[in-house]
Amino acid sequence: MATEKIVPTDRELEGFDLGDPHVVELIHDAQESDAADRKLTVMEAVKKYKKAIFWAMFLSTSLVMEGYDLVIITSFYGQTQFKERFGVWDEETGERLITPEWQSGLSNSALVGQLFGLLINSYTQDRLGCRLTMMIFMAWMAVVVFIPVFAPSLPVLAFGEAMCGIPWGVFQTLSTTYACEVVPTVLRPHVTAYVCMCWGAGILLSAGVVRAVSSIDGDLGWRLPFVLQWIWPIPLFIGAYLAPESPWNAVRRDDIDLAKKSLMRLQPDEPDKEKRVDAALAYIRHTTSLEKAETSDASFLECFKGTNLRRTEINCVVWAAQILGGNALVGYGVVFLQSAGFTERQSFEINISLSACYIIGGIIAWFLFPHVGRATLYMVGLSFIFLCDVTIGALGYAKGTPAQLAIGIILVISNLCNMITVGPVCYPIVAETPSGRLRYKTIAIGRFVYNLTGIFQYSVTPLMLSPLGWNWGAKAGLFYAGTNLLCNIWCWFRLPETKDRTFGEIDLLFDNRVPARKFKYTKVDQFAHQGDYVSKADVVEVDTVA
Repeated sequence: MATEKIVPTDRELEGFDLGDPHVVELIHDAQESDAADRKLTVMEAVKKYKKAIFWAMFLSTSLVMEGYDLVIITSFYGQTQFKERFGVWDEETGERLITPEWQSGLSNSALVGQLFGLLINSYTQDRLGCRLTMMIFMAWMAVVVFIPVFAPSLPVLAFGEAMCGIPWGVFQTLSTTYACEVVPTVLRPHVTAYVCMCWGAGILLSAGVVRAVSSIDGDLGWRLPFVLQWIWPIPLFIGAYLAPESPWNAVRRDDIDLAKKSLMRLQPDEPDKEKRVDAALAYIRHTTSLEKAETSDASFLECFKGTNLRRTEINCVVWAAQILGGNALVGYGVVFLQSAGFTERQSFEINISLSACYIIGGIIAWFLFPHVGRATLYMVGLSFIFLCDVTIGALGYAKGTPAQLAIGIILVISNLCNMITVGPVCYPIVAETPSGRLRYKTIAIGRFVYNLTGIFQYSVTPLMLSPLGWNWGAKAGLFYAGTNLLCNIWCWFRLPETKDRTFGEIDLLFDNRVPARKFKYTKVDQFAHQGDYVSKADVVEVDTVA
C-alpha cells in the first residue's frame, strides 16, 4: 500500500501568528514534547509517570460501583430471597419469578438515570473540571444509595436505581477522559482499559457477594449487597479532592496556570522537570489551537458537523457493539444459565468464573496493546465471539447434561475473549477518536447510544430467556450472532487504526478525511511548516539589530 503524508492545512494554521516570537517558541516546545513522547517505551513510561498512572487508576475505580450494581440487580432475578419478596407465582415452574416486564423495568431504570448523567457530565466537566464534578456526584451517590437499601417495593427500587444511575452516567465518561488525558500516548490504552477492568471488578465483586448471601434468609439476603455500595463514595471523594486536574481540561477552560500546576504534579521529579512541563503544556496548547480551526464552538451540535460526525459515528458503534456483539448474554449470566438447565447454585458459581474474565482478560490485553492494533484486536474479538454465539445457539436445540456443560464452558470462553479484545479495546478507541474540544460530548453521545442499546437488551433479553416470555433459552445466541456480524462488517469499512498516534496526529487524519483502512499507513507531520518558523532567539536578535 502506498504511503501517503498529510500536514496541517492553512486553515488550521490561521490561528498562529508566526511573526510572534512567543508563538514560534510555543511551537518549538510543542514539537520537542511530541518527540520526547514518541521515544518512550511502555516500561519507561511506567517508571517515569507513576503519579499520573496512580491518579488515572484511582479515579477510574469509580466504575466499580456501576459494574457492581448493574449486574447484581440482574443476578437478583435468579435469587430465591429476592424472588420470594417481589416475585409472582408461576404455575408452570412451581416457583415465584420476577416477571420479564419488571426485569426490564429495574434494569432500564438505572440506564435511564445514566442517560441524564451523561448529559449532565458533558456540561459540568467542561465548565467545572474533572475533580469538582467527581466530588459533587460522589456526594450524590452517598445519599441516594439509601433508596435501594430500604426499598419496600419494586417501584421504589426502580426509582432508587434511576437516582443511582445519574452519577454512574457521570463516572462513565469522566473516568475514561481523565485517564487518557493525564498519561503519555504509549500508556493511553493501558489506563483506559483499566477503566473496563474496574467495571469488571465490580461485576466480579457482585458475583461473589450474591453467592455469599445466597444462604442468608429473608430480605437481608438482597439488601446487604446494596449496603456494601457505601464503601466507595467517601474514599473516592477524598481522592478526587486531592487529585490534580486534567491539564487538557484546564487548557480548554483557558486556565493555563492550573494546567501547569497539574503537569508539575503529574511529571516525574527530575532536574529538567520545569522544562519538560513547559514543553508538555506547549503541546497541549498547540493541539488545542489546531482543533479550534475545525471546532470553533464546542457544542453538541458540532459533534454532528463535518469531520466530527465521523468521529461521533465511530464512538456510537464501538460502544453499541459491546452489547450487540453477544456480551448481552453474559450480562444475564445467572438467568441465562438457569434457562439453559443449570441449578441456582451452579449458575451463581459459573457466574463468578464469567466475572473473573474481566480481570484476567484485561491483564492479557495489557500485554497485547504494544504489539497489536486497536482495530485488529476489536475485529478479531468480534469474529471469535460470533463463532461462540452460533455454537451456543445451536446447542440450544440439544438436550441433556453434556449440552448444558458445553454451553457453560463456551460462555466462559466467549466472555474471556471479549475481555481480552472488544471490552478493553473499546476504551482507548472512544477516548482517542474524538476532537479534544469535543471529547467529553462525543464520548457522552457514544455512551448514550450504548445505554439506549442496553435498554433494548434489557427489554428483549429477559423475554428471550424467561419461561414467562419467549423461552428461547440458549437459542438466543443465534440472535446475537446476527447483530455481531453486522457490527463486524461495519468495523471493516469504518473503524480506523489509532495505535501509536498522538492526539494531534489523529486530529489531522480526521481533518484530512483519510479512509479507515489507510489510517495505519498514512504519515502525519503535525509540524510540517517547521521550516517556515524561526526560533524565538533569532526573532529577538533581528529585532535588536533593527
